[in-house]
Amino acid sequence: MKNGESMKNIDVICFGGNDWWYHNRNHFDTRMMEQFAKFENVLYVNSVVMQKPKLSQGRKFVTKVVRKTKSILKGLQKNDAGFWIYSPFSLPVHHIGGLRMLNGLILRLQLRFMIWKLGIRMPIVWVACPAACDAAARIKKVKLVYQRTDRFEEYPNVDVKTISQYDRRLKTDADLTVFVSKTLYEQEYHQCKKAILLDHGVDYEIFATAENTKEAPLDIRDIEGPIVGFFGGIDDHTSDIGLVKKVVELLPEMSFVFIGKVSVDCQDLLCRKNVRMLGQKPYEQIPHYGKCFDVAIMPWRQNRWIQACNPIKLKEYLALGKPVVSTPFAELQKYRDVVYEAKTPREFANSIKGAIRHNDPKLVMERREKVKNSSWDSKAELVLKELLGKDFNCQVRN
Repeated sequence: MKNGESMKNIDVICFGGNDWWYHNRNHFDTRMMEQFAKFENVLYVNSVVMQKPKLSQGRKFVTKVVRKTKSILKGLQKNDAGFWIYSPFSLPVHHIGGLRMLNGLILRLQLRFMIWKLGIRMPIVWVACPAACDAAARIKKVKLVYQRTDRFEEYPNVDVKTISQYDRRLKTDADLTVFVSKTLYEQEYHQCKKAILLDHGVDYEIFATAENTKEAPLDIRDIEGPIVGFFGGIDDHTSDIGLVKKVVELLPEMSFVFIGKVSVDCQDLLCRKNVRMLGQKPYEQIPHYGKCFDVAIMPWRQNRWIQACNPIKLKEYLALGKPVVSTPFAELQKYRDVVYEAKTPREFANSIKGAIRHNDPKLVMERREKVKNSSWDSKAELVLKELLGKDFNCQVRN
């Protein structure tokens, strides 16, 4: 493609890292596809199965199978964001040689039919899930993009060797590898054909203006403050539940409110009078829950996954203007002037109390200014300029 040529006739196929129908949709790949769908024909392929089956999980395993089956049965659908969603049938056999080849063939046949049905020709192929490596390699494309936003080889219950091999292959083959973590970028950019460090975006206006609507959601409206809040998935490989328990014990006078899907056993937390878990909410409601927080928290585990992460929720908390208390991770360093960092439960509890005691309108503005210019459309534009030339011209689709 020549510099200056329009994007009007370029399609995108994205192998997503999540299932659009069941997971939190506020991820880097889904947000990029929302931007690309303004001027491109986009097919979002729901996450190819990556984790090995674990029958010992019992009911949890059955729930996963049922959910995946329902996702597959939805077929090809267009979402409100303007792009197509498709869940292919695939099996968790990436670590088994012969079955991996058969699984790849089945996946490719499904995708070929969808590509034909949508009239896609020579797309940009975007890979956010390493398990899609083989399928992505077989598609005729104009460019290949690898989204290296997490260490998927550290994800629970995956075959580390196989996923690591996919990762290395994608970094070698991709026309562009996109990093959002400075730590990962500095460790791996030399493994890539071409790499950029691109921070996450944020829906600044949605979060910054949420407080203009005084009404709060019903299930948080009557919770007694101060409210210490968290929104997002609560998972064993990210959330330090042990730390949270101790902080809750140290601050019995405060209410701890969690918004999001819970995939770990939190019964010890739920039995406490000052803890409320309100479940997963639609994205458009999140700012209106967040505006009710007096302090927002990020109680992360200290592991390799977290040290390479760059959570979008940090920018969302700051756009809300809320004081933030977090355990340490590498990407937090550039926000230390507007965020409280705490390593132990006692430090965490003291930081929460200090954040409430010293909060004022000036600090609210400082937090918002820190993320004010981090729009998602600016991130998408930077990626496309790297891929297609500095003078490309995006035309919004009719």
